[in-house]
Amino acid sequence: MTLKTADLCDEFSNQPHFQIAEPIFKVYGGNAAFSGQITTLKIFEDNTLVRELLETTVSNRVLVVDGGGSHRCALLGDNLAELAVNNGWKGVIVYGCIRDSADIGQMPIGVRALHTHPLKSRKRGVGEKEILVTFAGVNFRTDHYIYADEDGIIVSDQSLV
Repeated sequence: MTLKTADLCDEFSNQPHFQIAEPIFKVYGGNAAFSGQITTLKIFEDNTLVRELLETTVSNRVLVVDGGGSHRCALLGDNLAELAVNNGWKGVIVYGCIRDSADIGQMPIGVRALHTHPLKSRKRGVGEKEILVTFAGVNFRTDHYIYADEDGIIVSDQSLV
């Protein structure tokens, strides 16, 4: 991504389609800046559907996972992050925890999460794909656009670049 979120704010922040996420996420992954179209997922302490989506080959997409803000287990680890890299995902934003953060930090992908937790999640296959999810003061919708860098996360219903 060549544009910075600060520059996008300067140009578009007065537009009705422009949202800025509350600064609740920590930066993980080897790419601090990333952008793409959103794919949403709503789960709770079960990352079965995370794997299912990351197994899909995509172009210019970011997976946004509403994990309910749980701090009791991780929803993304190094194996799933590597799967994401290999299948063309630009980034993963987790409203919850990840694990294997040192390994993920070496991978060419953007990752944001609330925290780390060493325990893996359960595997029940429960959740919803491609629905509206809301956290950090932002509504995330599949096919909207997301821009992230060291300064923050922006969401828009139209491409800003």
